[in-house]
Order: sequence, then structure tokens, then C-alpha cells
Amino acid sequence: MQNEIKSKATDKMEKAVGSLHEALGGLRAGRANPHILDKVTVDYYGAETPLQQMANVSVPEARMIIVQPYDMKSMKAIEKAIIAADLGFNPSNDGKVIRLLVPQLTEERRKELVKKSRKYGEECKVAIRNIRRKAVTELKEAQKEALITEDDLKTAEKDLQTLTDNEVKSVDKVLKEKEAEILAV
Repeated sequence: MQNEIKSKATDKMEKAVGSLHEALGGLRAGRANPHILDKVTVDYYGAETPLQQMANVSVPEARMIIVQPYDMKSMKAIEKAIIAADLGFNPSNDGKVIRLLVPQLTEERRKELVKKSRKYGEECKVAIRNIRRKAVTELKEAQKEALITEDDLKTAEKDLQTLTDNEVKSVDKVLKEKEAEILAV
């Protein structure tokens, strides 16, 4: 019983850290990153379609993203969607590909991005702690129902705390790496 609860908690914590990776991947750090466009959807014949399904997104240079549509008729719709996503890009269209130049970040913008990444990190840590709290509650319920012993409860709580501490450390490590990336000129 306690192993089942611990493994569920482990899964959920890993998903929380994974979602932090996704959120941080969407932050623009002054370098071209194709994941910046992950949340862009294009109105393609009346259906909202993710950009990745409509075009090849590549990074030929450190500060340029190239979007090459599979269907050339969708070029204008893709360009419009990139502008509407308000990512700070000015797309240039040459009829075959859309080029996005990633502008250098100002010091002020870098500090804003660091604050935003810390906010994401804090939200992730809160989620991890909530997962631990819920798991401990489930363990206490199991002990009340005599499904596990008091010793099992104490051991499982200790294991959950260790797991939580490790996941929080990994969040801190991810944040430190992202901040270094953002602040690198």
C-alpha cells in the first residue's frame, strides 16, 4: 500500500518538474530556440492547428529561426499567427520560408525573465509539496484503516520527505541553469 502511494507521488512530482522544463523552454533567452513556437496555433481552414504540425521549424544560426511550411498556401496564416502570439518577433516572409530574427535582450528584460523563471520554479516547488502532503494524508488514512503499521507510516513519511527534498533540489538546479542561460550575454 505505501509503495503504491509513494510511486504515485514520485510520478506526479516528476511530471511537475517536466512541466517546469516545458514552461522554461518557452522563455526566450536571447538565443533562437524552436520551442519558443510550441504554443503557437494557426487558423488553418477553420481549425486551430499547432505550428509544429504545419511547418518545419529549424535553427540554422544562433539568433535565427526558420519556419518552412509544408503547404505554401498556409504561409500568410502562419505569419499572422506568429505575430498574434506576441512573442516579440517580426517575421520576414520570402515566399518559401519565414525567418524570425531573435533580438538581443536588454538587461531589464533579462531580469524580468529571471523573475518569471523563479516564479515558475516556486509554483513547481509548491506543487511538489502539495503532492507530498496529499501522499502523507493517504498514508495516515491507510494507517487508520489498519492497512499499514505505524512503523510503515513513519518510514514512508521519511521516504516521501527525502523524495520531496531531492525534487526541490532538482528544481533549484534547473532554475540555476536557466538563469545562467538568460543572463549570459
